[in-house]
Amino acid sequence: MPSRCRNALNIVVTTLFAAVVLFAILLAYVTGYQFIHTEQHHLSFGLYGAFLSLHLFLQSLFAFLEHRHMRKPGRPQHLRRSVALCIAAYQEDPDYLRKCLRSIRRISFPGLKVVLVVDGNRPEDHYMMDIFQEVMGGADQAGSMVWKGNYHSDGSGGGGVGGGGGGGGGGGRTTVHMEEAARLARLVRSCRYSCIMQEWGGKREVMYTAFKALGDSVDYVQVCDSDTVLDPACTIEMLKILEEDPMVGGVGGDVQILNKYDSWISFLSSVRYWMAFNIERACQSYFGCVQCISGPLGMYRNSLLQRFLEPWYHQTFLGSKCSFGDDRHLTNRVLSFGYKTKFTARSQCQTETPTRYLRWLNQQTRWSKSYFREWLYNALWFHKHSLWMTYESVVTGFFPFFLVATVIHLFYRGRLWNILLFLLTVQLVGMVKATYACFLRGSLVMIFMSLYSLLYMSSLLPAKIFALLTINKAGWGTSGRRKIVVNFIGAVPVTVWALVLLGGVVYTIYCESQEPLSETEKALLIAGTILYACYWLILLVLYLAIVAKRCNKREEQYHLPYAEA
Repeated sequence: MPSRCRNALNIVVTTLFAAVVLFAILLAYVTGYQFIHTEQHHLSFGLYGAFLSLHLFLQSLFAFLEHRHMRKPGRPQHLRRSVALCIAAYQEDPDYLRKCLRSIRRISFPGLKVVLVVDGNRPEDHYMMDIFQEVMGGADQAGSMVWKGNYHSDGSGGGGVGGGGGGGGGGGRTTVHMEEAARLARLVRSCRYSCIMQEWGGKREVMYTAFKALGDSVDYVQVCDSDTVLDPACTIEMLKILEEDPMVGGVGGDVQILNKYDSWISFLSSVRYWMAFNIERACQSYFGCVQCISGPLGMYRNSLLQRFLEPWYHQTFLGSKCSFGDDRHLTNRVLSFGYKTKFTARSQCQTETPTRYLRWLNQQTRWSKSYFREWLYNALWFHKHSLWMTYESVVTGFFPFFLVATVIHLFYRGRLWNILLFLLTVQLVGMVKATYACFLRGSLVMIFMSLYSLLYMSSLLPAKIFALLTINKAGWGTSGRRKIVVNFIGAVPVTVWALVLLGGVVYTIYCESQEPLSETEKALLIAGTILYACYWLILLVLYLAIVAKRCNKREEQYHLPYAEA
């Protein structure tokens, strides 16, 4: 009874806290209260700006404190725990898959079990098993299997195998299918290296196969994507975090970009990744509530994972089975049990990212869909964790909508200075964040993070709104890497957003033409335009001098010591 009362009290307190935070943001935004301003309000600093500034400061502070904690020497580990590394593969680029497997062979963890599950069992998918046998086949206890079906299909094309979900023995399951599932489990548990090809079912089906086949045979489960190159120390560094605190249920590592010099979009993604992991997730890790353990590099307590394996696989949203956001929901399941989730920059990997704008846009749209969906699920467990988790979820969840409202308001207010000031403010905030990142990382390359601000405003912001409006649509994701398929759906929200902004500019120019500008406003427009142009000129020169000359030179991509050229 006391625990029930405590739980109810936590729910009430957390709900009130979330309401207060949202109300405070709304109040600051709607009232537009200004602390200081010029005589004609050309420049001002108000309550809403102060709130956002405080948020950035606190986030940066807690990230710094978490990094300082990471740098402390850890206690020596006896490596008595068993770990299985599960790799999900779908139409992978042969070069990436080969690099992934070679990096796994060099992981400095004795007895590491490796399970590669290929999403597809057609003849054109067999090259992935051939690569596995080429790289891993010479090792002792290597095994492989081509499964006609999977845990939820017998491969006959006639639907599922009953409602057992692979665990309860549904009435529709054939004897042959059950025997194949049992043979698969024996293969995975007895062989140190195993490769399974199965009927196509999506990434969640592939991950489920690996988790289900392992059962309780290992202590920890590490996850990895087939386009990822792992650092030799990645496993032991994540294991240290889980061993230090029994209440930590999952931990993620620092994911960097493997092909960052393939194009401008992959380079900007590389600096954005560093910010996302080393500042945003490092801050969350300080409070033990990392909200997404990324698929390329993560580790979970297997005893905990097996408890929610079936609910995780059978997740539905608005009556439809979920087919994306697998890693984010896996993290949410850990949080739902009251366990902590952590991040460690000492565990590293490099992974592939889209090099074409439209493919990147489709990827971001899919991620945004899973973010909004999982935000709703995550809200159910705010009371089990630090108030920071509640606060940050409210701020980041509602921020895009405040930003859209701000942009539309300023672009249709009829003053050119408002538009120019907004553009200057966006880049100023980007420069402040980029400067701090340069200090924390110790690398001037992070100055290009400020360029990502424009990409966010022009592309990612409309993609987020589009993702929310189409949240229950399962398609429009990224394709396999062996054959890149261009999907133009992602361009729709960006085009609409561009037309909205263009309409605002045309309207503003019309309004300004109806009455002459004051001398003060003319001076501000000239000074602001020169400042904005100088910013882009300097950043463009730096980009051409430092980055552009290295683009499309694949031999320069793999600069980390664990990446093979």
